[in-house]
Amino acid sequence: MKKKNSAVNKRNHKKLRKGSKITGIINFPAKLLAPVAKFLQERLNILEKRKKEIDEEDPFKDTTRLMDNASPDADAYEQFGHAKSSAIKEQLERRIIQTRKALTRIKIGKYGICEDCGRMIDTDRLMAYPEATLCAEDQARREK
Repeated sequence: MKKKNSAVNKRNHKKLRKGSKITGIINFPAKLLAPVAKFLQERLNILEKRKKEIDEEDPFKDTTRLMDNASPDADAYEQFGHAKSSAIKEQLERRIIQTRKALTRIKIGKYGICEDCGRMIDTDRLMAYPEATLCAEDQARREK
């Protein structure tokens, strides 16, 4: 009997593997993902609104600044303000992209599955960072 179970387990294990990605993963129920999708959509709206606000605060957006003969410190202040706005907008854009990716993965039924290795992302990680599309190991590997 043990021999048969062992053979069945090996066959099932082979069915679950396709290359290096695991395929037969159980997806989260839609009922469970509805509040996550709502939360992510609200976060996306906030991020996009904040990006627009930062864009409007950028000193380089003020067209009248080109006409004034400002002192060098005023120019330096504008340069600093522009650099700060650009850095914040870049970070916001990354978060917007990540949030959109998570929302798309919910729609296509792949939320909670790592993009790189195909394994389930730890639920604690998803609770802390619902935008996660990579497991902790693959995220650490990408950041190196």
